[in-house]
Amino acid sequence: MLTEPDQGIAPIYALLASAKRSIDLTMYELVDPQAVATLERAAARGVVVRVILDANREKTANKQAFDDLSSHGVHVVWADSRYAATHEKAVVIDNAAAAVMSLNLTARYYSDTRDFAVLDRQPADVQSIETTFDADFKHHKTTPATGADLVWSPGAQSVLLGLIDSATSTLLIENEELALPAATSALQRAARRGVHVAVVMTRQDDWAADFGHLTQAGVVVRVYSPTAALYIHAKAIVVDDATPRQEAFVGSQNFSAASLNRNRELGLLTADPTVVAALATTIKSDAAGAAPWKP
Repeated sequence: MLTEPDQGIAPIYALLASAKRSIDLTMYELVDPQAVATLERAAARGVVVRVILDANREKTANKQAFDDLSSHGVHVVWADSRYAATHEKAVVIDNAAAAVMSLNLTARYYSDTRDFAVLDRQPADVQSIETTFDADFKHHKTTPATGADLVWSPGAQSVLLGLIDSATSTLLIENEELALPAATSALQRAARRGVHVAVVMTRQDDWAADFGHLTQAGVVVRVYSPTAALYIHAKAIVVDDATPRQEAFVGSQNFSAASLNRNRELGLLTADPTVVAALATTIKSDAAGAAPWKP
């Protein structure tokens, strides 16, 4: 479990540098010269490095990395245009370990953006991510396997809404967007059935109506100013923490129809107590540091 910006980006660089045989990276936005150089050095020492970069929304931002990687032995392609965006942020190292992330490899965000990453060594998950990467790299249509606990988009909406609906005591949420009425409704339902629901986000006028609906239902909504020292970019859900039923989600999916149903995205579900506790502690701390939402 990696919590940003608290732990810094060095563990991600170290993970990339640890590769002995292969690196397969899918990234929505890659604007980090050090990450690019690390991938190039891996290719130079014989590691097979493959990279998929989003083109539908971030082609301009990704163009420098695309050109640099292409000229240094990295096999890099633009993402399949069948998706509204390839918003996934994931890497597989040596077909043995995968990092599933909410963060982009974009250096200007590292110092002030709340994000999470989870290192996943479960063979079924790693194989599913690799198989899906192969298809996406070749622009082949595929239906990704869920492995042990993966959540893929397109098709994530029912999974995440089901997770919210499963809460019986507590529900902790961090997300960058609140553009899905079904998600707002699910959070309202949870609060009305007696679940303690806390939502932590960066304040945006786009979500004002949703914030109002949530507070009226009894949801605790805490927001950071857009100019605050911490920007909430994370996409995390913690259900019933500190109980035998605890479960958490972390990944790239925002609460929007595009993110859940039209983009290529990846997240995972986990009941691992270390991961759940880390997520819960961070979200509670972030809620304590934010202001109550008011119109």
